This record gives sequence, structure tokens and C-alpha cells, in this order.
Amino acid sequence: MKNVKIHIDGKPCETVEGITVLEVLRTEGIRVPTICYHKALRPIGACKLCAVEVKGGAGKSRVLLSCILKVREGLEIYTKSELVKKARAQALQRLLARAPRAEILLKIARDFNIPTGPIPDGCLRCRLCVRVCKEVVGAGALKMEKRGEDSYVVPTEGLCIGCGTCANICPTHSIRLEDKDGVRTLSIREEIIGIHPLIRCEACGRYFASQKFLSHVSEAAGSHVDVKAHHCYCPTCAKLFSDRAKSSSRFKRI
Repeated sequence: MKNVKIHIDGKPCETVEGITVLEVLRTEGIRVPTICYHKALRPIGACKLCAVEVKGGAGKSRVLLSCILKVREGLEIYTKSELVKKARAQALQRLLARAPRAEILLKIARDFNIPTGPIPDGCLRCRLCVRVCKEVVGAGALKMEKRGEDSYVVPTEGLCIGCGTCANICPTHSIRLEDKDGVRTLSIREEIIGIHPLIRCEACGRYFASQKFLSHVSEAAGSHVDVKAHHCYCPTCAKLFSDRAKSSSRFKRI
């Protein structure tokens, strides 16, 4: 293998003929986004994120993949040109269409300042969550909001009561509910709908509802006499004690 001279972003560089441009760029400390590349495997250029601009004869430019392109004498490479930025953006958007929540893709977009365009969020805009929160639950914590050319389901700050009805009714599971360490978090995309400490059931000790939800139910029920008005029971324990009370009442009548 012989040494050859190339130019990277206008600067001369001496390297070894036959290795890939990506290897040279990494040796020179120039960061290039990749996903499908691994040094133990033969490069195939599947993700197309490692695009570079190559100047040929008569100054004509082409966009090629640095993981496949081999070094040769006189090669002129650009890693930050407008052609490169456009090619990387198109490649990233194709990948995001397949895996819109992939953190590795979103991190590459942040690290390399690559525009992603509207990221698919899995939401069908069926409005079931908005309607059930307003018409059935009565909280009105979600609404439709115009952002650019599309409408999005977005939270109204402070109105979520943590019931989880929106997550349960969502047909695509775009709204996520997570109960962890006694805290319930509801979110859509990267936006938080509500974060709520959960209350333990007095009988079984299981976390089961937020204080906001219990207060909401109490206000809606008014002065209705119910065992849950006097004790903080989860639905399972409340039903169990209710069934026991009914059985005891029947035996007394007998």
C-alpha cells in the first residue's frame, strides 16, 4: 500500500491508498454520523448518513458514502458543504420515518445539527383522548394545536389529573403512562401531560391513583355515601369490602 495525498475540507492530508474515506476522516478527528457501520463488518452503506461531497474533474461534485468510498490520489472531499447537509437530512428523515422514536437518530440530529422535519409521533389525530378528557373525565387537559402545517395533541398545563384515561383510549399508544417509584407520568411525544405522586391503598398498600384524581372524583360525587369517601381504597379492595358488606347484610337478614 502506498501513501497518497488528498484534500479534506480544503486542507491537505496524507494517508494510505485503498482504505475508506470514513477511516481517514475518523483518524483525522472529523466526526461523521453513522449507524450501519461497524469496523468488524464489511461496509454496505445502508443508513447513508456518512455522505460526503467529492469534487471530480471540471469541478463537478457528487455525493458519495464515505464508508464505501476508497481513498485514491488527488481525492477532494468536503464534509460540511450544503450538498452534504442536504444528503444527511434526507437520509435521517428516511430513517426517522421507520423509527420515529429511535433515540440514536434524534441524538445524531442534535449532535450534527441535522434538520429532521416533522417527526412522526404515531398519533392519528382521532381526537379520542381530547374528547374523553373533556366530555367524560371533565378535566380538559388535552387540546389540538396547530404547529406549522399540522395539528398536534398537546397538554394544557396544570389540568391533568393523572387518571390515565387518555393513555387507555389511545388506539396507537402514542400517549404513554408510566408508574415508577410511586409517581405517574403521562406524556405524548417528548411533552409531559402530567406528573403525579400516587396514593397508596390503605388495605393492600398498592399505589393506585393520584391525589388530583381522587379529589376530582370526590367533587364529582358530591355528598354521595360511599366507602371510598371515608377510606382510601383501590378499586379492587373497595369492591372486595363492598362484597363482604353485602354478604354480611344478607346473613343478618336471614
